[in-house]
Amino acid sequence: MLKDWPIDEKPREKLLQYGAKSLSDAELLAIFLRTGVKGCHVVDLARKLLKSFGSISQIYQADLDGFCQHHGLGAAKYVQLQACLEMSKRYLAEQMETGQALTSSLATQQFLTAELRNESREIFAVLFLNTQHQVIKFERLFYGTINAAAVYPRIVVEAALKNKAGAVILAHNHPSGIAEPSIADNQITSRLEQALALIDIKVLDHIIVAGCQCYSYAEHSLINKR
Repeated sequence: MLKDWPIDEKPREKLLQYGAKSLSDAELLAIFLRTGVKGCHVVDLARKLLKSFGSISQIYQADLDGFCQHHGLGAAKYVQLQACLEMSKRYLAEQMETGQALTSSLATQQFLTAELRNESREIFAVLFLNTQHQVIKFERLFYGTINAAAVYPRIVVEAALKNKAGAVILAHNHPSGIAEPSIADNQITSRLEQALALIDIKVLDHIIVAGCQCYSYAEHSLINKR
């Protein structure tokens, strides 16, 4: 039984002693679930659910009916999970609130991941910044299919001018789960850099979100290099 485990192996105690990052996906899910079911302690239940769904992301994306079909889950747990997800998104959004200067690439990637990772179709968005790299607005501009979204530089330029941006961070998701940029991604990044440069707006980065992974053009020295 879980109560007989060593103190530093119990999820809650382990979190308090070593921090949340020390926990596995199953241990984090176990804390959320709180209790197991007859014949299955909470950590084993969490492991079974992760195996059944495939990942934490898939648990978040499940609809109510699909969620409740699994033993140990119900409408109350679904509501709690969705509330946790929304709180996480709002917390990260607050880090990007208007007037705040971007000083951390990690915080930007976390925000974009929370916004785009659960989308089932490709979405192209832009984070508009002023000349001091303070956030003006995050806006989804183009919606596509599961593997492509048509992006028009003219619309991005118009949105940048409307928001009086001095710089931008481009972002889109790959529902396929593969974060590597495609040839088309490279081409549209170049076209947008060129179009925005004509109105003296700098592209700071282009971030691709694929599940919990991110690919940063800036980190790979690919911005203003093509």
